Amino acid sequence: MVGRPRIGVLALQGAFREHARMLRDAGADVVEVRLPEHLEGLDGLVIPGGESTSILRLASLYGLDDAIRSFVGPILGTCAGMILLDRAHLGLADLEVDRNAYGRQVASFEADLELEGEERPFRGVFIRAPRVREAGADVEVLAALEGEPVLLRDGRVLVAAFHPELTDDPRIHERFLELVTEATSVRA
Repeated sequence: MVGRPRIGVLALQGAFREHARMLRDAGADVVEVRLPEHLEGLDGLVIPGGESTSILRLASLYGLDDAIRSFVGPILGTCAGMILLDRAHLGLADLEVDRNAYGRQVASFEADLELEGEERPFRGVFIRAPRVREAGADVEVLAALEGEPVLLRDGRVLVAAFHPELTDDPRIHERFLELVTEATSVRA
Protein backbone atom coordinates (compact mmCIF):
# COMPACT_ATOMS: atom_id res chain seq x y z
CA MET A 1 0.00 0.00 0.00
CA VAL A 2 1.39 3.35 -1.04
CA GLY A 3 -0.31 6.44 0.43
CA ARG A 4 -3.83 6.28 1.76
CA PRO A 5 -5.43 2.86 2.25
CA ARG A 6 -8.39 1.99 -0.02
CA ILE A 7 -11.16 0.63 2.16
CA GLY A 8 -14.40 -0.81 0.87
CA VAL A 9 -17.62 -0.47 2.82
CA LEU A 10 -20.33 -2.99 1.99
CA ALA A 11 -23.12 -0.66 0.89
CA LEU A 12 -26.13 -2.95 0.55
CA GLN A 13 -28.02 -1.86 3.66
CA GLY A 14 -27.29 -0.46 7.09
CA ALA A 15 -24.89 2.15 8.47
CA PHE A 16 -22.42 2.19 5.57
CA ARG A 17 -22.40 5.99 5.17
CA GLU A 18 -21.42 6.45 8.81
CA HIS A 19 -18.51 4.01 8.42
CA ALA A 20 -17.40 5.79 5.24
CA ARG A 21 -17.33 9.13 7.10
CA MET A 22 -15.29 7.68 9.99
CA LEU A 23 -12.82 6.04 7.62
CA ARG A 24 -12.36 9.20 5.53
CA ASP A 25 -11.80 11.20 8.72
CA ALA A 26 -9.17 8.60 9.75
CA GLY A 27 -7.29 9.04 6.44
CA ALA A 28 -8.65 6.33 4.14
CA ASP A 29 -10.03 6.46 0.63
CA VAL A 30 -13.45 4.80 0.68
CA VAL A 31 -15.20 2.72 -1.98
CA GLU A 32 -18.84 1.71 -1.62
CA VAL A 33 -19.04 -2.02 -2.40
CA ARG A 34 -22.20 -3.29 -4.10
CA LEU A 35 -20.80 -5.81 -6.59
CA PRO A 36 -17.94 -8.36 -6.45
CA GLU A 37 -15.75 -6.32 -8.81
CA HIS A 38 -15.83 -3.42 -6.33
CA LEU A 39 -13.58 -5.50 -4.04
CA GLU A 40 -10.69 -5.41 -6.55
CA GLY A 41 -7.72 -3.36 -5.39
CA LEU A 42 -9.04 -2.78 -1.87
CA ASP A 43 -6.76 -2.92 1.18
CA GLY A 44 -9.60 -3.67 3.62
CA LEU A 45 -13.36 -4.13 3.90
CA VAL A 46 -16.00 -3.02 6.40
CA ILE A 47 -19.27 -4.89 6.83
CA PRO A 48 -21.61 -2.51 8.67
CA GLY A 49 -24.43 -2.99 11.08
CA GLY A 50 -27.94 -3.19 9.71
CA GLU A 51 -30.36 -6.06 9.21
CA SER A 52 -28.24 -9.21 8.88
CA THR A 53 -30.88 -11.25 7.02
CA SER A 54 -31.33 -8.50 4.41
CA ILE A 55 -27.58 -8.00 3.99
CA LEU A 56 -27.02 -11.76 3.60
CA ARG A 57 -29.85 -12.08 1.08
CA LEU A 58 -28.55 -9.17 -1.03
CA ALA A 59 -24.93 -10.35 -0.77
CA SER A 60 -25.99 -13.77 -2.04
CA LEU A 61 -28.10 -12.26 -4.83
CA TYR A 62 -25.18 -10.13 -6.10
CA GLY A 63 -22.52 -12.84 -5.64
CA LEU A 64 -20.81 -10.88 -2.88
CA ASP A 65 -20.93 -13.72 -0.35
CA ASP A 66 -18.36 -15.78 -2.26
CA ALA A 67 -16.38 -12.68 -3.23
CA ILE A 68 -16.10 -11.66 0.43
CA ARG A 69 -15.05 -15.19 1.39
CA SER A 70 -12.24 -14.87 -1.20
CA PHE A 71 -11.19 -11.37 -0.10
CA VAL A 72 -7.70 -11.55 1.45
CA GLY A 73 -7.49 -8.17 3.19
CA PRO A 74 -8.52 -7.29 6.75
CA ILE A 75 -12.24 -7.07 7.47
CA LEU A 76 -14.12 -5.10 10.13
CA GLY A 77 -17.63 -6.30 10.94
CA THR A 78 -19.88 -4.36 13.28
CA CYS A 79 -23.16 -5.62 14.75
CA ALA A 80 -24.81 -7.34 11.74
CA GLY A 81 -21.33 -7.50 10.19
CA MET A 82 -20.22 -9.62 13.15
CA ILE A 83 -23.09 -12.00 12.44
CA LEU A 84 -22.21 -12.25 8.74
CA LEU A 85 -18.58 -13.11 9.52
CA ASP A 86 -19.32 -15.89 12.05
CA ARG A 87 -19.02 -19.65 11.48
CA ALA A 88 -22.67 -20.11 10.45
CA HIS A 89 -22.62 -17.50 7.68
CA LEU A 90 -19.47 -16.43 5.78
CA GLY A 91 -17.21 -18.45 8.09
CA LEU A 92 -14.38 -15.89 8.26
CA ALA A 93 -14.32 -15.51 12.06
CA ASP A 94 -14.10 -18.45 14.47
CA LEU A 95 -17.21 -17.35 16.39
CA GLU A 96 -20.75 -18.47 17.07
CA VAL A 97 -22.99 -15.43 17.42
CA ASP A 98 -26.61 -15.03 18.56
CA ARG A 99 -28.64 -12.32 16.78
CA ASN A 100 -30.46 -9.62 18.78
CA ALA A 101 -29.20 -11.20 22.01
CA TYR A 102 -29.30 -7.97 24.03
CA GLY A 103 -32.95 -7.42 23.16
CA ARG A 104 -35.17 -5.66 20.66
CA GLN A 105 -34.76 -2.12 19.32
CA VAL A 106 -36.38 -0.62 22.45
CA ALA A 107 -33.72 -2.32 24.60
CA SER A 108 -30.88 -0.45 22.81
CA PHE A 109 -28.31 1.10 25.13
CA GLU A 110 -24.88 2.70 25.43
CA ALA A 111 -22.11 1.53 27.74
CA ASP A 112 -18.50 2.44 28.50
CA LEU A 113 -16.11 -0.27 27.35
CA GLU A 114 -12.53 -0.76 28.48
CA LEU A 115 -10.44 -1.27 25.37
CA GLU A 116 -7.31 -3.36 25.68
CA GLY A 117 -4.31 -1.04 25.84
CA GLU A 118 -6.37 2.14 26.34
CA GLU A 119 -6.86 4.22 29.47
CA ARG A 120 -9.95 6.07 28.26
CA PRO A 121 -13.18 4.04 27.85
CA PHE A 122 -14.94 3.72 24.51
CA ARG A 123 -18.66 4.50 24.48
CA GLY A 124 -20.30 1.52 22.79
CA VAL A 125 -23.69 1.93 21.09
CA PHE A 126 -25.64 -1.35 21.24
CA ILE A 127 -28.68 -1.61 18.95
CA ARG A 128 -30.28 -5.07 18.67
CA ALA A 129 -26.75 -6.26 19.32
CA PRO A 130 -25.45 -9.78 18.77
CA ARG A 131 -23.80 -11.74 21.57
CA VAL A 132 -20.84 -14.09 21.19
CA ARG A 133 -21.93 -17.58 22.25
CA GLU A 134 -18.55 -19.18 21.55
CA ALA A 135 -15.16 -18.00 20.33
CA GLY A 136 -12.31 -20.16 19.06
CA ALA A 137 -9.13 -20.56 21.07
CA ASP A 138 -7.15 -18.16 18.85
CA VAL A 139 -9.74 -15.36 18.98
CA GLU A 140 -8.48 -12.39 20.97
CA VAL A 141 -10.93 -10.43 23.16
CA LEU A 142 -10.19 -6.68 22.95
CA ALA A 143 -13.16 -5.41 24.97
CA ALA A 144 -15.90 -6.93 27.11
CA LEU A 145 -19.19 -5.81 28.59
CA GLU A 146 -19.96 -7.31 32.00
CA GLY A 147 -17.57 -10.16 31.23
CA GLU A 148 -18.94 -10.88 27.74
CA PRO A 149 -16.72 -10.21 24.71
CA VAL A 150 -17.95 -7.37 22.46
CA LEU A 151 -14.79 -6.51 20.46
CA LEU A 152 -12.70 -9.38 19.13
CA ARG A 153 -9.93 -10.09 16.67
CA ASP A 154 -9.48 -13.32 14.76
CA GLY A 155 -6.35 -12.83 12.68
CA ARG A 156 -7.25 -10.34 9.95
CA VAL A 157 -10.87 -10.03 11.11
CA LEU A 158 -11.98 -7.47 13.69
CA VAL A 159 -15.59 -7.67 14.93
CA ALA A 160 -17.68 -5.53 17.26
CA ALA A 161 -21.11 -6.24 18.72
CA PHE A 162 -21.69 -2.49 18.88
CA HIS A 163 -21.73 0.44 16.44
CA PRO A 164 -18.46 2.44 16.60
CA GLU A 165 -19.57 4.39 13.53
CA LEU A 166 -22.38 6.00 15.54
CA THR A 167 -19.93 7.78 17.85
CA ASP A 168 -17.38 10.54 17.33
CA ASP A 169 -14.61 8.30 18.70
CA PRO A 170 -12.34 7.08 15.86
CA ARG A 171 -10.36 4.51 17.85
CA ILE A 172 -12.03 1.33 16.53
CA HIS A 173 -11.65 2.52 12.92
CA GLU A 174 -8.05 3.54 13.66
CA ARG A 175 -7.37 0.03 15.04
CA PHE A 176 -8.82 -1.42 11.87
CA LEU A 177 -6.62 0.82 9.71
CA GLU A 178 -3.59 -0.32 11.75
CA LEU A 179 -4.58 -3.91 10.91
CA VAL A 180 -4.77 -2.91 7.23
CA THR A 181 -1.32 -1.28 7.37
CA GLU A 182 0.09 -4.38 9.08
CA ALA A 183 -1.42 -6.70 6.45
CA THR A 184 -0.31 -4.63 3.47
CA SER A 185 3.24 -4.48 4.85
CA VAL A 186 3.31 -8.26 5.11
CA ARG A 187 1.86 -8.72 1.59
CA ALA A 188 4.41 -6.28 0.14
